[in-house]
Amino acid sequence: MADSLNTPVAPVEDNEIEQTPKRNRGIMIAAVVLVVLISVGVWWRSTYSEDTDDAQINGHLIQVSSRVNGHVAKVYVEDNQVVKSGDPILDIDPRDYQVAVENAEAALESAKAAAAAAHVYVPIVQINTGSSLRSAHADVSGTESGVSQAEQQLAAAKARVAQAEANNIKAQSDLARYKPLVEKDVISKQQFDAATAAASASAAALEDARASQKAAENGVNVARQRVAQAQASLNNAETGPQQVQLQSARAQQAAAQVLQAQAALDQAKLNLSYTHVVAPEAGLITRKSVEIDQNIAAGQNLMTLVSLEGVWVTANFKETQLRQVKAGQKVEVSVDSTGRKYKAHVTQIGGATGSVLSLFPPENATGNYVKVVQRVPVRIDFDDLKNEDPDHQLRPGLSVEPKVSVK
Repeated sequence: MADSLNTPVAPVEDNEIEQTPKRNRGIMIAAVVLVVLISVGVWWRSTYSEDTDDAQINGHLIQVSSRVNGHVAKVYVEDNQVVKSGDPILDIDPRDYQVAVENAEAALESAKAAAAAAHVYVPIVQINTGSSLRSAHADVSGTESGVSQAEQQLAAAKARVAQAEANNIKAQSDLARYKPLVEKDVISKQQFDAATAAASASAAALEDARASQKAAENGVNVARQRVAQAQASLNNAETGPQQVQLQSARAQQAAAQVLQAQAALDQAKLNLSYTHVVAPEAGLITRKSVEIDQNIAAGQNLMTLVSLEGVWVTANFKETQLRQVKAGQKVEVSVDSTGRKYKAHVTQIGGATGSVLSLFPPENATGNYVKVVQRVPVRIDFDDLKNEDPDHQLRPGLSVEPKVSVK
């Protein structure tokens, strides 16, 4: 050990001492240059893209509800259960709606029978009205002829009355002349009796002729009344076309009632189909609030179906970042939950800032306005979500970081 301590040390040359500081300075200069180049590269690279961490995945949240009232008979799903489009969700007791369908079917059959009868009666009315019109014309002609005949009979009766009056006057005159003669025995009692009988007969004949005239006058009145009745029947028969139109309208109304009954039956069947509630599309059941034996109302929110197929990204970019952002640009979306990156593209830029679209927009007309950089929602759609996310790991609400390539 003593020998080792006494071993002489080789002297350091002066040129080596001078080269050491120079070497250190070169390394420092190189490091500085490298840092500057990296900074310039990062800055230059940053001009090629815009990114934000104020972004999340959005999707369709479908509020599942019933379209009819009823009593829940069965529930097929639970919270956080994945369902496919058309999968059963719940059943409502269908018995009330089955009765409504049967009632609607009976009403439809009744309406069809009424329509058939109304259509059959249309030609019957046409035939009956035609026959009634022809018969009415014949009745009018016949009653008018009856009036002429009755008037002629009345004229004949009046002539017989005039004849009977003349005969009666002559017989009464003869009787008046014979009466003083028989008292003086100028004529025989037999002649006077004959004159008396003739006077009585002529008086009776006059009364009979007058009675016949009265009957003929009544006959004329009756014949004229028959004409009036026949004319009324003719007027009624002439309304035949209107009666046919009325019956045709009734037949059309009956046909419309058939359509109405058919619509009621279709609605009843539709309501019956609504008692079986199915998933409108594939997704995840959340916030289920319905249970068996629960009475529900139409439109009542029963659960929420989160669609996992049509998700997109809503990124809130600063307004200063949107100078070069346009629809169609490529986007790289980094998802925190999966640790993966997904290809996407800009679909559209929002029409207003988030503050303006909020429930209580800011009022800057008070004079104390302070400029704040606003954010604008930008929609970003995935390029091939079926292949990149076959297990539906992307859920609405997840935080993401999109990077838009602007150059």
